[in-house]
Amino acid sequence: MNEADAIASIVSQLRAAATWREIIVVDDGSVDETAARAREAGACVVRHPYNKGNGAAVKSGIRRASGDFVLIIDADGQHPPEDAQRIVARLGEYDLVIGSRAATTQATTARRAGNAILNRLASYLTSRPIPDLTSGFRGARTECLREFVHLLPNGFSTPTTTTLAFIKAGYNVTFEPIQARARIGKSKIRLARDGGKFLVIILKIVTLFSPLRVFLPISLASFAVGTGYAAWTVATQSHVTNSSVLLIMLAVIVFLVGLVSEQISALRFEGRQ
Repeated sequence: MNEADAIASIVSQLRAAATWREIIVVDDGSVDETAARAREAGACVVRHPYNKGNGAAVKSGIRRASGDFVLIIDADGQHPPEDAQRIVARLGEYDLVIGSRAATTQATTARRAGNAILNRLASYLTSRPIPDLTSGFRGARTECLREFVHLLPNGFSTPTTTTLAFIKAGYNVTFEPIQARARIGKSKIRLARDGGKFLVIILKIVTLFSPLRVFLPISLASFAVGTGYAAWTVATQSHVTNSSVLLIMLAVIVFLVGLVSEQISALRFEGRQ
């Protein structure tokens, strides 16, 4: 959306880097010359009549792609097109190859801190190291991507969702180190406006992919504190307090909610080929 200053250069650099089956630019309701400059540079343009969001644009590109593999790259100039060949060279052996940015090249300090939290959470949920969960620069098998289109949000977190979905589904996923650059123009993300959205993203990640990995430790901690406190009050006051009962009940409820969430998570992946 509104990336007229960068789009022609990115398309030209991609064309210079390799011979591609097609280069698709999804114009997400821009009001500047993004679509025209992309066409002039030699890209096929898919245009949204109004702004739908980053995820909706990615989904339009996936549906339009005709090749066996798709390379996704942001239009703001952060991702070096010359790194594209290193990413696609590993496709085939891997179903998803993610451009992993060095921490020092990731925008502001606040953004780096937020990404670090998401990376740690995702690593815990999947039991494997994830150095860059939110990188939008990635290549994937088209058939596999289309399996998860229904899970992708129209707004942010498409990279997050696809990464965790591929890992949960048992596909081969790897990370290719890249150096991100300063974006051209202004970021569309605003901390005050989008901070709450990223909090929701974290909650969705937990409940969608590995809910028991979070609910079970909380339940066990509540149960341990409740039973421990109950034992202490029985030994010192000869009775069980309401606080102990509430903590034990909370443990049971949290565990049951986690169990139901785990079943719902499994149902989302039912019917996969």
